[in-house]
Amino acid sequence: MEPYRILLADDHVLFREAMRKAIGDTEGLAVVGGVGDGLELMEFLQHTRPDLIILDLTMPNLSGLEAAREIKKLYPEVKILILSMHKSTGCLKGAFLVGVNGYLLKEDAFHDLMSAIDTIRSGKEYISPRLAGQMSDIYLQQKTEERLSRQETMVLSLIADYLTDEEICDRLFISNKTFQNHLCSIKNKLNIKTRPHLTKYGREIKGAD
Repeated sequence: MEPYRILLADDHVLFREAMRKAIGDTEGLAVVGGVGDGLELMEFLQHTRPDLIILDLTMPNLSGLEAAREIKKLYPEVKILILSMHKSTGCLKGAFLVGVNGYLLKEDAFHDLMSAIDTIRSGKEYISPRLAGQMSDIYLQQKTEERLSRQETMVLSLIADYLTDEEICDRLFISNKTFQNHLCSIKNKLNIKTRPHLTKYGREIKGAD
């Protein structure tokens, strides 16, 4: 059986070599190379196609996020596991929006690396357990963004800010009838019946207290 081929993309040589040794000691896995910046990564992929790229978000010349975006366009079959010290929701959301298959914190790397690889290899997404709550919020936000129109999303955001109907109409330059139509549509799409519950939902989406 062919080994699962992994490419390491991280500008920290010592960290990269430590990962290479950990992966190399695992049966069924093979490290096919290591690169230190985004442009070098894209050049490598022109002649060697791994099954999985373990990719740092912060790299010179071409960031990990920019590289991931290009890789998913050019080589959609290649899996990507982001390995990063960044814990922000913005980094997490940005990574999954470009189509990565997993996000592992560097501080968890040597404890959870094999679990992350196995999860992605099986066709599932992986995320560091301590970031799971943030991922739930991201999925909730994306679900809302996909279901609501742009104007409905704006109405929901203003409802979450406790604006009155009249204030929302003034802010968006719409009539009360148009506002009521948007309100009815939002409630139907989200299956939320009351204004207080809609306000609560909107504040959850915005991450407000």
